[in-house]
Parts: sequence; C-alpha cells; structure tokens
Amino acid sequence: MHVEISMLQPFADDETEAEVVVIGAGIIGLSIALRLAQSGHQVVVVERDSVAAGASRGNAGAYAFSDIQPLASPGILKQAPRWLLDPLGPLALRPRYAPQIAPWLWRFWRACAPERVYASTRAQAALNKLSAAATHESLKSIDALDDLNEGGNLHLYLNQAAWQKSLFGWSVRTENGIQFEHLLGGDAIADVQSGLSPQFQFATFVPGWATINDPLQLTLRIAECCAKLGVRLRRAHVQALVSEVDGVRLKFENSQTLRAQRVVVAAGAWSHTLARTLGERIPLEAERGYNTTLPPGAGALNCQLTFPNHGFVMTPIAGGIRVGGAVELAGLQAPPNFKRAEVLLRHAKSFMPGLNTEGGTQWMGFRPSLPDSLPAIGFARGDDRVIYAFGHGHLGLTQSAATAQLVTQLVDGQAPALDLTPFNPQRFN
Repeated sequence: MHVEISMLQPFADDETEAEVVVIGAGIIGLSIALRLAQSGHQVVVVERDSVAAGASRGNAGAYAFSDIQPLASPGILKQAPRWLLDPLGPLALRPRYAPQIAPWLWRFWRACAPERVYASTRAQAALNKLSAAATHESLKSIDALDDLNEGGNLHLYLNQAAWQKSLFGWSVRTENGIQFEHLLGGDAIADVQSGLSPQFQFATFVPGWATINDPLQLTLRIAECCAKLGVRLRRAHVQALVSEVDGVRLKFENSQTLRAQRVVVAAGAWSHTLARTLGERIPLEAERGYNTTLPPGAGALNCQLTFPNHGFVMTPIAGGIRVGGAVELAGLQAPPNFKRAEVLLRHAKSFMPGLNTEGGTQWMGFRPSLPDSLPAIGFARGDDRVIYAFGHGHLGLTQSAATAQLVTQLVDGQAPALDLTPFNPQRFN
C-alpha cells in the first residue's frame, strides 16, 4: 500500500462543518493548505484519489523560474502543423479528440497574438519572480532546503540554426532580468555536463534554475507537515459545489455533504468540472506528459538538461534520471500511449550515449493547462467564498509556493502580492 494513501482518512459522521476546504492533494493544494494552516486557519484537504496522485507524482521536479514564455506563441504556430503530423512528436493531437478540444485550440490560437504573448510573458515573469522567493521560504519551513539542487539548467541545440531561432526567447528573458550564458563548442558544454553527444555545439546555461530531489517525496512531506499543524486530510470525491446563504456546500459521491466558509479549488486537471457546478465554463485542458524514471546508476547529471527541439528534459530524480516531457492532447479518458515515453528514451540515449536505459519505470500524467499558459488564481464568478487555483500547466511545482501565498492573502482579505488581473479565472468569457 502506498504510504500516501494512509494519510487520507474518510470523513466521520459528525464532520459536517469546516472553515476552509482545499480540494486537491497535489503540490498546489497541499502548498495552499500548509500556508493557510501556518496563518492560523482550520483547514480540511479533500482528495478523491491519493496524495500526489496526479502531476505532482511524476513531474520533472523543476523549479523553472526562468521559464516565462507561454506555450501559445507565434513560434509554436509555425511548428505545430509539422509536429501534429507526427503522433509520437513533441506535440500530438489524437484525431478522435479534435472536435472536443476545438474551442480550446481556438482560444489558444487567439492567445498567440503578439500583444497577448507579451502580456502573458510579463505576467508569468512576475509570478515566477514571486515564486523564487516564496519557494525558499516554504522549503525552509518544512526543513526541505537540503533537497533543493540549484545546479541550473542546460538548454541544448542540435545545430546553429536551432540555437539562433532560440535567441529571441533569450532576449525576452534578458528584458525580464533573467541571467543565462550561451555556450559555444563542445568543450564549453562539457564543462557543465560531460558525456553528451559531440553533435551538440550550441547550448545555453541558466544558473537560476533548480530541481528537487523527488517531487513525490516533497509532496508527501508537505502533507505530513500539514497534518502536524492540524490540517485534516480526507479522502472523498467532491461532485458539486453549491452556494448557500451560510456557506458553500460540498456534495460528495456518497451523498454526504460538508459546509465550508471558504473553498479553494485546486484539483488539477479536474478543476473545471467543479467550476461547472457553479455555472462557470473555464477552458481547462489536460496536456498529457510521459516519462521514464531510470534507477540509480543510469548515468550522472550535474543539472537538468532541456532539449527544446524535441520537447523533453532529463532530470536527476531520487538518485536516478527522469526522462520525459512532450505534449499529447487527448483528454482525461483515453488510455496512455507509452510509445511516446519510449521515443523520448531513445532520444535521450542518442544524446547521451553512456546512458543506461534499462530498468526504467514509465508514467503518464495530466498537466492542467489554460489556453494562454497562465493559471487561474482568483474568485469564482458568483461566489467570492470560492477561490480557484489551477491551470499551472508545466509550472505547477515552480509556482506552488507563490500560489499558496496569493490564495492565503485572498482568504485573509489582504491585497495580493502581485496584480492578479492576468490570472482572472473569468478572462476567457
């Protein structure tokens, strides 16, 4: 039995009232619960599966503070048609899912307008800057700073043309105060990471990038700290939220109910289904990501490696190496296609010939994504006792501590640490 399942207990018959309920026991939900509890609130976390059941379990473990450019951009529009023709490429759309995702893709296309990309980039940069400070504070509070690896990130390009195409993105980072260093030649690259294929002669190193030893263990530790502060961790499937005069009522699958003074929806890729019960249609989609975690001894990484033209990363995780990434648009119900993970592993082997790819564990998870790559952080349209905190896409771990800070400020009636207008959940209406 997974240790995290034992953390979640069923509701007792007399548990009918709560001050603050956080729906979702992933990195976002638990970070919010921890911050609220540290601020003196009585918190209940409700999770239908287990702690870190979704993207928090198998993500790449990166604090990607320099990753400020949205997926929706003019550049992606140029590459997407070619990528979409390859079912195992960096960006894939299952044909059967195309009609269902069409409205989201239309909003994604609109978000690629230059002025919208500029605005989204500025907003993402502001949130990531807040995250950098909040992350160290959060990790320190749970005695987890030693699990942070601040070795940076190495972006690797197969040829000069690919590297030159990346330069605009790096100029945008310069405008937002992000430091990096271009590395030209195999020797300069090898000084950062040895064992790479000699075909890599162009790279960019980002020192302000960090990884966590194991995102699953981090999430479990946060859950344990929540429990020590009195947070009640409950296993239940919330089917609907109902606004009432004296609170917000949560209706569970087993017909039990719970009334809360405040509710935070942080249920990852399923969050929009709860918003719908309040009459809101928020265009949340699931970007399906795949990876393979290789055991200790597979190879030695000094830092996280990013291969932008192939859409995947290699990360030191729990003593081994996690190879994963790319995007598949196929919804929440379609079965996994682990051939995608196998393709990424073959790429990794060709790019780092000494990598031992035997004995790996495959995984697929859902990244909750909104069309403009920004999360939804703010009040529900018809009830300011409900706060949304979802849609972080590839940056859930990165932005978890900052999101917790912002949500706690909203609960406390304080002015948030940054302007939340770009993250308004109703911005797509």
